[in-house]
Amino acid sequence: MVVARLKRMTRAAASPCADRAAHHLWRTAPGASAGRRLWPPARLVAGPAVFSAGLCLYAPVAALNVLVIVAAGFIAMLSALRLFATWREPVWSKRTNVAASRLPPMSVIVALYDEAQVVPDLISHLSRLDYPRDRLEVLLALEACDVATIAAARAATRCAPLDARVLVAPEVGPRTKPRALNYALQTARGGLIAVYDAEDDPNPDQLRAAAEAFAADPGLGVVQAPLGWYNQKACWLTRQFALEYAAQFHALLPAYHGLGLPLPLGGTSNVFRADALRTCGGWDPFNVTEDADLGFRLARHGWRAGLIQPGTREEAPETAPAWIGQRSRWLKGHAVTWLVQMRDPRGLAAAAGKRALAGLQLSLFANAACALVYPPGLVLRLTAATAWVFGATSPAAQGALLAGLAAHGAAFVMILAGARRAALRPRPFDLATLPAYWMLQWPAALRALYELAVRPYMWVKTRHGVSTLRREPPPDVPVPNPRSDGDLRRRLRVRRVAWRAPVKSVAAAARPMDLRRHSRRRPVHSSAGPHLLPDGA
Repeated sequence: MVVARLKRMTRAAASPCADRAAHHLWRTAPGASAGRRLWPPARLVAGPAVFSAGLCLYAPVAALNVLVIVAAGFIAMLSALRLFATWREPVWSKRTNVAASRLPPMSVIVALYDEAQVVPDLISHLSRLDYPRDRLEVLLALEACDVATIAAARAATRCAPLDARVLVAPEVGPRTKPRALNYALQTARGGLIAVYDAEDDPNPDQLRAAAEAFAADPGLGVVQAPLGWYNQKACWLTRQFALEYAAQFHALLPAYHGLGLPLPLGGTSNVFRADALRTCGGWDPFNVTEDADLGFRLARHGWRAGLIQPGTREEAPETAPAWIGQRSRWLKGHAVTWLVQMRDPRGLAAAAGKRALAGLQLSLFANAACALVYPPGLVLRLTAATAWVFGATSPAAQGALLAGLAAHGAAFVMILAGARRAALRPRPFDLATLPAYWMLQWPAALRALYELAVRPYMWVKTRHGVSTLRREPPPDVPVPNPRSDGDLRRRLRVRRVAWRAPVKSVAAAARPMDLRRHSRRRPVHSSAGPHLLPDGA
């Protein structure tokens, strides 16, 4: 144990950049880092716990009714938010026309681990971005033990038609995506920082849209682009995932944005103002949903979040084990972020407003809590409905039953609105089986709860490049170009993202190198620190 600690200290001393990437936030703002003990403040728990225990001891029926009323009220608030998201059409951040010669330098950071098979496609997709080459740099942040991906990245960047660099992060601190992003951030030269994942296929106009949004609003700290799946029709699970993402990025996030709430960012296709990102301390290497955490940390520092319309296509998990593993990490990360932010709820309310504190409960807390209680709540609602038929239920139980039915209805209409805005045509069978998809969150929530107690920093890696479907470039759609380079106005042909169905590949996609020799070799996992792996979602 002592020898391993000495080795880690030696590596940290030999690589100050790696040590800063892993521990800067933990040292400078320990209250904002998940590296500290993950328990809510005693004053936040003691009062409600003592009151609830006393009420249960002396009046158990009244305690049950109070619990039901509180839960019904929270569910009613969630339903109102979903109905608002259904009613309100997305309002994208304003953009100011910026000439190509005046666009700010942009740094694109991609954290990769065990992604050798998708590196050539990644470089190809990033090469299609509509941004001046002399103002765009691409930084690929890799782990030192990942020999295959390092070889693939170096081979792909050698002939890349853009400025792409490979950065290998030393083994210091937790092996996480946010730590790799922090390592690359220290060498990034751009005034704007974009983050993508290994399997991403962003709209070519996305970076220009982000730069023009920042030019229009100096108070913006980050903008989020909508996400979709290129393999959405692979199976029932991916179709359900596509509906969920449509509701999230075309309904819920626009609703948060319209209400002025912090955005729980999506982990990819984010573009940050570099000054805002560095002021906040960068990403938290100990948080497995560093994106959602950073959205609230930016709000604490007075920065706003925006939305841009050009989206990104990704690869969705096609098997239940892969989906549950990914979802368990998301739910655990949301719980971790909630615990971190609730260390100082008054500070959040004072810095970002009381609405930000309410938004924390309605987004991250609600996501984790609803996934955990959905199956038991469904059983209780069915029991209450049966008892109501025979006249043996209390008014509180009747109210909870009505609130549950309203929540289901609000979720359905919000999903339909999100699917319409994302140009999806859901099948009736998929809509009818939505409760079965929601039920899948329960095993993921139980796994997240277990890992939160024993392995809070473990990162479940989602493998990419496994789909039998391939990306089909959507057709060019002529639209008026909203930008103006001087007095010259022209029409721009842009590609619509995530709206056409992918087709099965009839031949393997051509690659600039043979990666099979490298993909057989698995990275060696170090015993130092948690094994957190960068993911694409």
